[in-house]
Amino acid sequence: MLIVEQFPVLVVALSLFSAFTILVAGWLNKKSCCFISAATILVQFIMALFILNHVLTVGIIHYWLGGWMPPWGIEYVVDALNAYVLVILLFLSLISAIYSKRSIEHEVPGKDAAFYTVFQLLVTGMCGVTVTGDIFNLYVFLEIMSLAAYALIAAAGGRALKAGFTYLVMGSIGACFFLLGIGFLYSVTGSLNMHDLSLLLPPLYGNRVVQAAFVFFLAGLGIKMAFFPLHTWQPDAYAYAPSAVSVIISAAMSTVSIYAFLRVLFSVYTTEFIQIYAPLTTVISWLAAIAIIFGSVYALAQYDLKRMFAYSSVAHVGYIMLGVGVCTSTTLGLTPVVMHLLNHALMKGCLFLIAGAFIYKNAELWDIAKFPGLGRKMPYTGIAFIFTALAMCDIPPGVGFVTILYLILAFLDAGQFIFAAVIFFSVIVTFVYFFHVVEMMYLRVGVEEEIEKERGDIPMSMLIPVFVLAALSWIVGVIWIMEIPFPIVDAVNSMFGLGVVP
Repeated sequence: MLIVEQFPVLVVALSLFSAFTILVAGWLNKKSCCFISAATILVQFIMALFILNHVLTVGIIHYWLGGWMPPWGIEYVVDALNAYVLVILLFLSLISAIYSKRSIEHEVPGKDAAFYTVFQLLVTGMCGVTVTGDIFNLYVFLEIMSLAAYALIAAAGGRALKAGFTYLVMGSIGACFFLLGIGFLYSVTGSLNMHDLSLLLPPLYGNRVVQAAFVFFLAGLGIKMAFFPLHTWQPDAYAYAPSAVSVIISAAMSTVSIYAFLRVLFSVYTTEFIQIYAPLTTVISWLAAIAIIFGSVYALAQYDLKRMFAYSSVAHVGYIMLGVGVCTSTTLGLTPVVMHLLNHALMKGCLFLIAGAFIYKNAELWDIAKFPGLGRKMPYTGIAFIFTALAMCDIPPGVGFVTILYLILAFLDAGQFIFAAVIFFSVIVTFVYFFHVVEMMYLRVGVEEEIEKERGDIPMSMLIPVFVLAALSWIVGVIWIMEIPFPIVDAVNSMFGLGVVP
């Protein structure tokens, strides 16, 4: 077996071992915790790049834990989709870990060992969800990820405690639904291996137990990925969590939750069930359209910058789900969905980094009303915000423009023109609420006294991650337009039998 074929299990085991290492090291020297976490995630990220290259050039990786052949043993399976997601989540985790060094010292002082231990467990859970080919194992890692997220959100104290508790309650309900779905499938198939389930289920698609399991999966994962109307935990969690945590849960964790939904939807149940037994695409499309309108309008109404970004995320999850809803009716298949998993992670990750930068300079700078003159006081962060906001407003060749372009092409191809109108509405509203922030930063006079005291920009360890994501929000857009990453998209569509409409 090639060494690269060992990486799926190593990328999880290394992260778990690092969490215990950070806990022990924190007793001796708490300043080492951030460096251990960042170094671990860097190694994991390099492994993920080798995994993606291997999957695209050689083929799918199958790893049997303990040498037990599936479906009796747990199998890790890495194909084009989860290799791609693994790269995204580890890159965003690395960015967040680097950024967190100064941010956490400011927002959660004196808790380095505990914070980075739980942070590394969150990364472990996300990696496990991504690489596993066993649906019960997916549930276990989903809960590791979620439990770590509850604790990290509440770490800031104050209002964050209520946000973390709300997420705990909602997340636990989602976990129960997901576990019930697993139990129902196991009762009729006797298997937990996702590939084995995809072979056993087709003759049972008409079974009410199988159909009920499908509903439970949708409800459980809908809560986890904050899909409207199951998003109610999200705005407070994103707004009140420590800034480095807001980045990883909004960019990496949301991507992993959507991946889990796609995996169950297409790998376990397959497109045949969706088209014949569950006319789900229409329901998903209309819920996604409502999510886009709701998220955009509520973002426009916010005075808290992080809550504005949170409601914007509700709309962008709607973008992804709208792509899922139309995927069986267009020759583009999941192309817009695969694109926006990366595009949303880059843009929203950068915006939450910038929001954290403002709060780092002054604890009151979550309130947009206090932004007059801020662009002149924090020139580099302000420039990064403008570039990322332009990408969010779908100005070419930003990544937002590429997503919108392919979504509209998909709707035109499927003859679903009403959803193209919803997208145009969202673009206009997005421009309005971002222009309002830019106007406050650069065009309004009257700088707050607190801002005057805090001249200068954020430390380089925070500024470099901001600039990296802001630059990638445009560079990746150009790469998508040049169709360089399309082997990934083609492999995903081919894997699920999408992209070809009779």
